[in-house]
Amino acid sequence: MADKSTSGEILGVPYNFERPSISRMLSSYWQPGEGMLVEKPFGVGYTLNLANWRSWIVVAVAGALLWQQEQGASDGDEEAVDEPVEVIVDDGDD
Repeated sequence: MADKSTSGEILGVPYNFERPSISRMLSSYWQPGEGMLVEKPFGVGYTLNLANWRSWIVVAVAGALLWQQEQGASDGDEEAVDEPVEVIVDDGDD
């Protein structure tokens, strides 16, 4: 059988299944001068480049949304009561 490639692209999406090293992991998440998204060090797709300021905005927004969801879940537990709802359907026949 032919050797299968452990890294490359499929339909424009990068993949890499080589065993990751610590240096490759660190260097892939911190690439100054590159865009907001960079190739993942292991797996399929892209990840955030933490050397780019826009990535930190994405992380902050995601954190704020998670915090807001957790706050809403803890506040809403006391008020949330599942009650039956009556639905009346008028089929228009008189």
